[in-house]
Amino acid sequence: MSTIHILHENAEWTAPLISVLEKRGLAYRDWFLAEGSVDLSEPPPDGVFYSRMSASSHTRGHEYAPELTAAVLKWLEMWGRPVLNGSRALALEISKVAQYAALESAGIPFPRTVACVGRDAIVAAWDRFKGPVITKHNRAGKGLGVRLFHDKAALKDYATGDAFEDSRDGVTLVQEYVRSPQPFIVRCEFIGRELFYAVRVDTSEGFELCPADSCQLTDPTCMFETGQDPKQAGKFEILKDFRPPFLKRMQQVMAENDIHVAGFEFILDAAGDAYVYDINTNTNYNSAAEKRAGVSAMERLADYLGGMASDLALPKTAARPRPAAIGSR
Repeated sequence: MSTIHILHENAEWTAPLISVLEKRGLAYRDWFLAEGSVDLSEPPPDGVFYSRMSASSHTRGHEYAPELTAAVLKWLEMWGRPVLNGSRALALEISKVAQYAALESAGIPFPRTVACVGRDAIVAAWDRFKGPVITKHNRAGKGLGVRLFHDKAALKDYATGDAFEDSRDGVTLVQEYVRSPQPFIVRCEFIGRELFYAVRVDTSEGFELCPADSCQLTDPTCMFETGQDPKQAGKFEILKDFRPPFLKRMQQVMAENDIHVAGFEFILDAAGDAYVYDINTNTNYNSAAEKRAGVSAMERLADYLGGMASDLALPKTAARPRPAAIGSR
């Protein structure tokens, strides 16, 4: 069997997958890409390469890990190595503008968004909206820069004040605030571009409408970090036999952007219309919710990676079919 190479900068996130690979006796290599070099003239090792690079790497002191990973991915692709979540996927991971462009191309609605560079541009963006807005970082993760504003004066106070927090790439998004009648969002988890399951996330303590003029919104949708708190375990519920809106279009986005593993998050407005607002290509899973539902995304991901690694060692005519995903149609 060929080696499964895991490219990442956060060992805490990859540990659950590595545990399953070891339990199954699957050969793997742990590529920690916080720093290093790439010799473009040398061929890469053989095997299957799975990128888990995160847009929030700079918050862990790994400021240029995405740039190094981009170089590694281009090197792998140049030499024809099989890559899951390659360079196009990474481009979406580190830019919400790129995500929204991909959603637009596939006909998937997303909240109206204005990309801004400069504090005055952020304040001026208010005039393009008819109600409350959210600011967020273009290169984000972990809810970076997410704040809710009810009026222009509050937005100006923040954008021009000492509390302003710039995005890693200097691009701040001003986005329509989608008010949901119920405090939850839904996240659709895909493995091998097939829907594995959808999970409903209670956002009552994170995305609720704050009575203050300006408030910082926490990110309650992080499956891994939030899910480590026993008090938060009940906020995640896996939905059985759930067919999300835009399923085929989400798969189209994945196919067009070299994404094999991802989580798509969407919210419903008062009219019941869905808006996708985030694509996570370094998706994590909530173990407590999975235990209650009797499923394991890491087990399925190991199956998928192991199948690809096995196929590399077989003649093309003998390659085995992929296992069908739970909940796929």
